Amino acid sequence: VEYIVGKMPKKRKTEATNKISDGTANIIVGTHALLEGDIKFKNLSLVVIDEQHKFGVEQRLKMRKKVTLNSVQCKSADFLLMSATPIPRTLGLTLYGDLDISTIRELPPGRVSIKTLEMFDKNAYNFVREKIKKGEQAFIVYPLVDESEKLQLKSAVKEAQNLKETEFANFVVGLIHGRLKPEEKDRIMSDFAQKKIDILISTTVIESGIDISNATVMVIEHAERYGLSTLHQLRGRVGRGNKQSYCVLLSDARGGDPKKRLEVLLKTTDGFKIAEEDLKIRGYGEFFGTQQSGIVEFKIGDIVSDVEIISDAKVAAREILKNEPQLATLLLSESQSNLLELAGV
Repeated sequence: VEYIVGKMPKKRKTEATNKISDGTANIIVGTHALLEGDIKFKNLSLVVIDEQHKFGVEQRLKMRKKVTLNSVQCKSADFLLMSATPIPRTLGLTLYGDLDISTIRELPPGRVSIKTLEMFDKNAYNFVREKIKKGEQAFIVYPLVDESEKLQLKSAVKEAQNLKETEFANFVVGLIHGRLKPEEKDRIMSDFAQKKIDILISTTVIESGIDISNATVMVIEHAERYGLSTLHQLRGRVGRGNKQSYCVLLSDARGGDPKKRLEVLLKTTDGFKIAEEDLKIRGYGEFFGTQQSGIVEFKIGDIVSDVEIISDAKVAAREILKNEPQLATLLLSESQSNLLELAGV
């Protein structure tokens, strides 16, 4: 097993790159750094992309091109994309035939479904105090690290200091954000996991990869500022154990799309249902391009309300192409192939 990340000593990265290119490394684990031009594979046949909503259209296309261009023996590879929150464009491509899909809808054994609530700040802080007194822990998430002159939003740094001195003066309050050094972030998360910190104030740096079973409350300030995918991911940072957990939304939204997004989150914890509702709110973007939202007009059919007939059409189309190889060849002409490649097919 070998790994590639952005910040690696040059000598260590050269060693890893060589092992990958000569086939010594059978399994390669990495970040976006695997997309760099100097990473070549000997015979790449499977690509697993976790948290796929974190990868843009161009990045996913780049990985597919890398498979065909930089793999000595292999001309194609299987792709497995994993996410708790499939983005609208991916959902759209799924419905229209690009991807086969498998779903895991049940919670892991012992998990309890998270309750999502709307509150005012004062009520939320009272709620957090009640839970901490019972020995549980909480996250409070802000959209900004520092104050901004252009945006009238609360910031993590300022609010952490304020809450330490006021609402949570009798508790241990920690602060984590993306500008901290990796070792500092690791230390803070370790302290939180060991229950040395009662309340962790953060930005969306904790959106994924955090598994603290004793954390039962997630408070999201300015919740209307986030997309549904991010909100769902943040909510998933609690409810990791067998205790009832809560996601508390604090928002000034009074209407429009921001309010619609919050209403979706209040109604369901199903990632696919959330993606479908997101699809309705902001559209599914371009299938053969890079735009990931907005409504694309079709002469017939609707991608949300006509899911069943679209799925049936997908099966029928595959059967026709299977029995009519000449038609399949015609459809895969050079110009059509370019569109399919851009779409990630």
